[in-house]
Amino acid sequence: MTYNYTVTSHADDLREKLRDKTAKIGVVGLGYVGLPFLVEKAKVGFHVTGFDRNADRAAQVSRGENYIRDVDDRDLERLVGEGFVSATADFDRLAEMDIIVICVPTPLDHNLTPDLSYVSSVTREIAQRLRPGQLISLESTTYPGTTNEVMKPLLEAGGLRAGQDFFLAHSPERVDPGNKRYTTKNTNKVVGADDSASLDVAVAFYQQAIDHIVAVSSTSAAELVKVYENTFRSVNIALANEIALLCDRMGLDVWEILDAAFTKPFGIMPFYPGPGVGGHCIPIDPHYLEWKAREYNFQTRFIALAGEINRKMPEFVVDKAARVLNLDKKALNGSTVLLLGMAYKSNLDDYRESPALHIYQLLEAAGASMLFHDSWTPHIQDRERGLDLRGVPLSDEVLSKADLVIIATQHSDVDYERVLKLARRVLDTRNATKGLPAALRTEKVTLL
Repeated sequence: MTYNYTVTSHADDLREKLRDKTAKIGVVGLGYVGLPFLVEKAKVGFHVTGFDRNADRAAQVSRGENYIRDVDDRDLERLVGEGFVSATADFDRLAEMDIIVICVPTPLDHNLTPDLSYVSSVTREIAQRLRPGQLISLESTTYPGTTNEVMKPLLEAGGLRAGQDFFLAHSPERVDPGNKRYTTKNTNKVVGADDSASLDVAVAFYQQAIDHIVAVSSTSAAELVKVYENTFRSVNIALANEIALLCDRMGLDVWEILDAAFTKPFGIMPFYPGPGVGGHCIPIDPHYLEWKAREYNFQTRFIALAGEINRKMPEFVVDKAARVLNLDKKALNGSTVLLLGMAYKSNLDDYRESPALHIYQLLEAAGASMLFHDSWTPHIQDRERGLDLRGVPLSDEVLSKADLVIIATQHSDVDYERVLKLARRVLDTRNATKGLPAALRTEKVTLL
């Protein structure tokens, strides 16, 4: 009976703190997931502390200086001023927190193997300071089993038990950077735990600031939900890309084909081709599931094939660029090529895993003289690729002197009609020139 009383007591204490907004919340990792979540919890009246190894980033947050576009500058400044938000690089303060939410990166290595070093490192930091009654929730996207197989043993190494002395859950982030319609608050939140007490407490925590909670039966189920969501997108984008490759061989316009197909009011969902996939989710998350499936002697053939097709798209763009230049009897070697857009997504300053980076390097390796313009991300620094690049203004001179302009990312602040009027040749990988005068498009534009 003592065991049940202890569990109930810890859970009741935490729920009471959630009800009266006295629960202290810590968010580890202040990137594009962590900072928006921190702000949403503070907006409903909780005192939230951000934790980040980067002391400069933590100091920025504590000063109310925003660096994430999905966060309103005024919200962060106000919440810091009112004392609801602070940040620190001092992980000893984790012991003060009633709830700790982990929002750290989960990258892949060069062999497409999951790298859980950030998750493991943060979990060890928490384990050193873990106390009874705390809720630990992982939001980082990962393979099914991470919370239970990697985090739980580390947290229990000191003698406390999940579901008994502390609570453990997984609630995958569903952030869509740049999406103005669906935010942290109004995007349905999946929450899973491996015991009823942890699930109950985690649901009580998340429903304080998020409109609708979807509870699932385990942490592994919650982990698989998120990986499946991004695998679904990866596979369907790969199908669109493969149709684009086929249409190129057949001399058909893939955009015309898809636009017509998507007029069907049932049984189909719009996905479009492009120069590749980017961001932290689609190029990475499906490989987490692919890797985990091998443990069960199971081959995820769709996932592997989709990844292969999507990774090949930058090479296809370079091949097509060579063919476009050949129309003017020019080779890639020695030609000036201007890339429009380096971010992985429209109207965003994030260039992680952007296919434009790969295209840039492939063209440069082929001897092209490379330039890029992207007002959202005018300075590219990528240590893994060895890139430190500065963009150029989109001047008349730059446009007219380029032998080829490649539209790699469609940004709304670019006047594409002006681009067409001044450029010699345009390779449009995003159909950004759709709707512009037919005469201009026919004369200058080659589509993906």
